[in-house]
Formats: sequence, structure tokens, C-alpha cells
Amino acid sequence: MMPELLRRPHAETGHIHAITPESAGWSHVGFDLWRLAPGDQASGQLAGREAIFVMVEGRAELTAGTTQFGEQGARLSVFERTPPHCLYVPPATPWQAVATTACTLAVCSAPSPGGRPMQMLGPDGITLTPRGSGTNTRYINNIAMEDRDVADNLLVTEVFTPAGHWSSYPPHRHDEDDYPNITYLEETYYHRLNPGNAFGIQRVFTDDLSLDETMAPANHDVVLVPRGHHPCAAPFGIEMYYLNVMAGPRRAWRFRTHPAFEHMTS
Repeated sequence: MMPELLRRPHAETGHIHAITPESAGWSHVGFDLWRLAPGDQASGQLAGREAIFVMVEGRAELTAGTTQFGEQGARLSVFERTPPHCLYVPPATPWQAVATTACTLAVCSAPSPGGRPMQMLGPDGITLTPRGSGTNTRYINNIAMEDRDVADNLLVTEVFTPAGHWSSYPPHRHDEDDYPNITYLEETYYHRLNPGNAFGIQRVFTDDLSLDETMAPANHDVVLVPRGHHPCAAPFGIEMYYLNVMAGPRRAWRFRTHPAFEHMTS
């Protein structure tokens, strides 16, 4: 039985998402989200899994292992579109975050043999970059995509979609392991909307429509993409942000466009 693809937060504050490979019904991607008030703490340790911590908004003091990274985070609203503060942590490293303002902290994880050092991945080295044209224009913060050799398996990026625009578009899929033509990558979308009481649209579907779900993610919802195409859209008057996490057998993003939309990529 296919797990639910649209995941609502467990609560308004605290550890509001705890998506494991087991709960998602796949093998690689994990995603945790913490919403903390000033003074609140989050902590953990991931055996056999590397993690990229993304300060989605707000500030917190981060510690990993015996290293204190001090206060991290700058933007108080994700829709400021400034580069995020991000930290790479190798497997089995204990970590702690203590909020100094109201903050949202994402923990993106995937299997890893270990061996890489802890390092800050942002804001330095991250530049907001446009992609697409017309009402397919959106803006990307490349946190840890393939051109940055900063992880063993994780691919992580932020996308800002203006009101009335499409994103993850044209529809495309990365659900086969046939490199260099296409790679198998599981994916999560953590959605934010502005205003926060609005909703976006996301469809996840395969070519044969054996999987075909259209969802209306709200603020702080997560959408799972186990296979198939997965375009999303920001309604008129509504800005959309999402944080993407991808991982699979190979750290490479190769995809196939839906046949009906191939003329847009030629």
C-alpha cells in the first residue's frame, strides 16, 4: 500500500515532522523539521546517515560533536530570499540547536559511509539564481546540488516561486537507475506559502497514471515524491517556497521530461 504522500505537521511547534525512510516507504531520504521558540532546544544523532541542517528562518546556536558553531541564521522570514545558513554533519555525530529567536530548522538526511568533515555550507557559496522564463520563472538557492561536492548522497536546494508561477516544471521524473540518462532519486518538498493561510498545488503522477495524486499543500506541509512527475504551482497572489531533499543510489540529478512537454526543452 502506498504511504500518504501529503504529510501534515504533527503539531504547531516542536518536532513537527519526523519522516524516516521506513515511514515514507523508501530507502534513502529522511526529513525532520523543528519549529522552536526562543530558548527551546532540539537535539539528535543519526547513525549511518549524513545530515544537512538548514536554518529555514530565525536563529539558533548550533553544536555538532564537540564543535560549537555559534549563532547561525539571518533571515527571520524565508520569503526574504536571502541565502540560508546550512551545516553538514557526518553520521553518528551528536548535535544540538538552541533557539535564540523563533526559528525553523530542517534536518535533511540520507545514508552515508561517513568520513567527510563537518562544514558550513552557507550562506557563503549560495547565490540566488533564476531558472525558467515567463510564468515558469523561479529562483533557486543551491545548497548542495551535484556541482557542490559537499555530501555523499544528499542533494538539497531551496526554490522560491513567485505568485501565479509554475515550478518543478515542465513535469519531469527521476525514478529509474539508468545513468547518465536518468537517475533514481527519492524527494521531499517542504512547502511554505505567503500569506501563510493559503495553499499551493502539487501533482505527483506516473506516465501510466498508476500513481496520480493532486494535492493542495498548506504552510509547513511536506509532499513525498517516491516516483513519477511532480510539478507544482503557486496560485495568483500567493508566493510559494519549498525546500527539496533528494537522495538515491547515485548523487546525480538526471531526469526525463513528460512526453507531452518535451517541446519546451528542445
